[in-house]
Amino acid sequence: MSTPRIGVLIAQLGTPDAPTPQALRPYLRQFLSDMRVIDYAPWKWQPILRGIILNTRPKRSAKLYQRIWLPEGSPLLVYSRQQVEGVQARLGAGYRVLVGMRYGNPSIPAAFAQFAAEGIDRILVVPMFPQFSCTTTASIYDEVYLAAAGRRCPLFHERKRFVPTLRFVEPYYDHPDYINAMRDHLTQQIEQLPHVPDKFMITFHGIPQRYVEEGDPYRAQSERTAHLLAEALGWSEDQWVLTFQSRFGPEKWLEPYTDATLEGLAAQGVQRPLVFAPGFVTDCLETLDELGHEGRDQFAAGGGRPDNYVIAPCLNAFPGWLDALAGLIQTNSHGW
Repeated sequence: MSTPRIGVLIAQLGTPDAPTPQALRPYLRQFLSDMRVIDYAPWKWQPILRGIILNTRPKRSAKLYQRIWLPEGSPLLVYSRQQVEGVQARLGAGYRVLVGMRYGNPSIPAAFAQFAAEGIDRILVVPMFPQFSCTTTASIYDEVYLAAAGRRCPLFHERKRFVPTLRFVEPYYDHPDYINAMRDHLTQQIEQLPHVPDKFMITFHGIPQRYVEEGDPYRAQSERTAHLLAEALGWSEDQWVLTFQSRFGPEKWLEPYTDATLEGLAAQGVQRPLVFAPGFVTDCLETLDELGHEGRDQFAAGGGRPDNYVIAPCLNAFPGWLDALAGLIQTNSHGW
């Protein structure tokens, strides 16, 4: 009798099906209705979301997605599938690796339905967020529990009587293999440049400051990652800066802000910045457009030469990262 396969869920945040307002509207409705992301009372937030945001933001967001969309589709999905393919090849036939999106498609419930159809009843969940936040990792946990119980799986009825065994890869923000993969990846990127950067910006997606004050460990874990990466690359304290991006809404978010920092670099004498986002292991809108396009404009607005601005790609399908990811999976599925 053969050993049953282990299911591996590569859990990503999400992407729209197309770079159009029609596709962005349901995607944003699902994303911005998640109370892990925006925790305002529904009676207060939903009228704003449905009456204002969903009538204006889809068109604006669609234009941004159109600037980064690949011939094969959404960059996040394209690169996620490359990660799945690379990890599957490293793990072999004893594992079944699928990608599942918290928002959009292919969804986490669809992945669980596929596992069930293949008779896989032990599933390891890999949140693709090295640093824990209630806005990302915890939201993945919520959706996984619902999907595993069958409450959001189209192949199951409410009377589902079996729930698969679950394990989760814990946040790996300080794991040596993750740090070393980034070190090797960035070293390779820097060696290909015509000039040596004179400032390294390590940027993470921001969250409201209030969330940290209420116990979210995200800032502390992001700072730990940044310092370990800088140490691994041999950067002195004055060679790099830590910032937080993607502010949204009226609340105070984690500082210093990436956009304001970029605008001030030239005034500090920085001519050749390199920007990297360790919290994103897969390129997406926030890296390719917000950092790639808008970030370049912000650097130029402060007096910098846009041609000297460099954004390093995410780990994506970098072989060292796929090796690290496969190692994390093997370690966390030990005993199965």
